[in-house]
Amino acid sequence: MSAVGLVLLGLLILLLGFTVYSRLAARWFGVDPLAPTPAHRFRDGLDYDPAPTPVLFGHHFASIAGAGPIIGPILAASYGWLGVFLWLILGAVFAGGIHDMGSILASVKHDGRSIGELIGRYIRKEARLVFLAFAWVTLVLVIAAFDVIVAKTFTHTPEVATASVFFLFLALAFGSLRQRGVSLLPLTLMGLIGLLGAIYLGFRFPLEVPEKLWRLVLLAYVFLAAVTPVWLLLQPRDYLNAFLLYGLLLGGLLGFFFAAPRLTLPAFTSWKNDLGPIFPILFVVTSCGAISGFHSLVGSGTTAKQLDREPQARVIGYGGMLLETVLALVALMAVVGLSLSQYQALLKSKGPIAAFAQGIGGFLAALGFAPRVGEAFAALAVSAFALTSLDTATRVGRFALEEILEFQVLYGKRFLATAATVGLAAVLALSGTWKSIWPLMGTANQLLAALALLALTSWLKASGRYHAFLKWPAGFMFLVTISALLLLIWKNFSTGKPLLVVLAGGLLILALYIAWAGFKPRVFHPRGSCGAGAGNVPEDGP
Repeated sequence: MSAVGLVLLGLLILLLGFTVYSRLAARWFGVDPLAPTPAHRFRDGLDYDPAPTPVLFGHHFASIAGAGPIIGPILAASYGWLGVFLWLILGAVFAGGIHDMGSILASVKHDGRSIGELIGRYIRKEARLVFLAFAWVTLVLVIAAFDVIVAKTFTHTPEVATASVFFLFLALAFGSLRQRGVSLLPLTLMGLIGLLGAIYLGFRFPLEVPEKLWRLVLLAYVFLAAVTPVWLLLQPRDYLNAFLLYGLLLGGLLGFFFAAPRLTLPAFTSWKNDLGPIFPILFVVTSCGAISGFHSLVGSGTTAKQLDREPQARVIGYGGMLLETVLALVALMAVVGLSLSQYQALLKSKGPIAAFAQGIGGFLAALGFAPRVGEAFAALAVSAFALTSLDTATRVGRFALEEILEFQVLYGKRFLATAATVGLAAVLALSGTWKSIWPLMGTANQLLAALALLALTSWLKASGRYHAFLKWPAGFMFLVTISALLLLIWKNFSTGKPLLVVLAGGLLILALYIAWAGFKPRVFHPRGSCGAGAGNVPEDGP
C-alpha cells in the first residue's frame, strides 16, 4: 500500500468513527439536548460562559493539541510505521474519542466539576483528593516544562515571539468586541487578517530577548490568563490560534497528497529498541494522537464550563480528538519517506520537532512554497500549540487546587490558587529540576487517561447505563501504564536513579489502588442525583 492509500484508509476509519461510533457513545452517555448546562446555570463571565461551537472547538483543540501528537508518533516510528498507524486510528476511535467526549459530559452532568469529583463519588471518597493532587502536580510539571520549551523557541526563532505577542493583543481586541455584540463572522474575518499581519510583522521585526527573561514573561502571562475572564483572552486567543493549526493540517495534508512519498521506512523494525519493548512503550510514547489523560483535565476543566448544549460535546470532544489524530498522522507521514538509517540519523542530530518541520517543509514545497517557509510555518504552529497548552494547563491547575482546598466559591481565592500553581512551576522551571521528573510524564499522562476512563465507567455503572465500551479501554490503559511503570522502576533502579524509582513506585501504588477500588464489585444505593442527569450515588467506600 502507498503512503497516500494508508492515509486515505486512516481518514475513512476516523470518519466512520465520528459518524457511527460517536453517535452510539452519545446515546450511551445519555446526551440531553434540552438539559441546561453549567455554563448557563452558573454563568459568571469568568469561568462559566457559554460559547458557540466554532469558538469552543478552537479553544479545546488548540489546548489539547500540544507537541505530543507531533513528537510521539515520530519517536514511536522507531518500531516501524504499522504499529503506530494502527494504535493512532483504533486508539482514537475506541478509546481517545470516548475518553474526551465522556470527560466533558461527565463534568457537565456534575455541575462543571472535574474527573476527580467522579472518582470521589463513584469509586472511593479519599481517592478524590489523591487524584486531584496527582493531577495538580502533573499540571505544574507541564507548566514548568512548556515554559522552558516556549522560551527556548522564542529565543531561537525570535520572529515567532513577535507574532505571538501580536496574537495576544489581537485576542484581547477580538474578545472585547465580541463581548460588545459584534457577530462572530466579521470578527473572524478581521481576526484572520490580523493573524496574517502578525505573522508578517513577526518575520519583519523579530523580537530578540534572553531566554531567562522570556521564562519570567511567560509565567506572568499564564498567571494573568488564568485569572482573567475566559471570554477576554482564553477563548479568543485559542480560537484564532486554532486557524494556524487548521492551516498547518490543511497545507500538510494537501502537500502530502501532491508529494505522494513512498513508504520507505519499514512497517516493522524490531520488538525492542533503545526506547524499550514495543509493549507497552509504543502505546506510551505515541501518547496524545491516540489518547491522552491531559485531555480529560482540559475537557472537565475549561471546556465543560463553556459548553452551550450537551450535543456540542460530541463535536468538540470526540471530533477534537480525531482531528488531533489527523495531526499525528501527518507527523508520521513526515518521516515514512525516509529510510531507517536516514530516520535514525535525523532524530539523533536534530530531534523529532525538526524532523516534523522538515517533512512539512517538503510537503508544502510540493504546493510551490519554499522549503524554508514551510519549515518556519511549522515551527510557528508548534509554538502556538505549546503556548496554548501552557495557559490552559495553568487555568486547569487553578481549578484542581480550588477543588482540593474547596474554596472556589470565594471570588478572590482564584488569585491564591493561581499564584501557588505558577509559583511552584516557576521553581521547577527556573531551577531546572523539572528535567529529573520529566521522563515519567508520558506514563503519568496515560495513567490519567486510565483513571478518567475508570471514573466514567463507574459513573455509568452507578447510573444503570451500558458501560462496557468504557470498561475495556480502561482495562487496556491500566495494563499499559502498570507495565510501563514496572519497566521504569527496574530501568531507573538499574541505572541508579532513586528519585525516579520512588516517583514511579508512587504512581504504581496509585494506579493499583484506584484500579482495585474501581474494578471490584460494588453495591449502589439510590440517593438522588448529583447534578443534572448524574444518576445514583454509591455509598461511600467500596
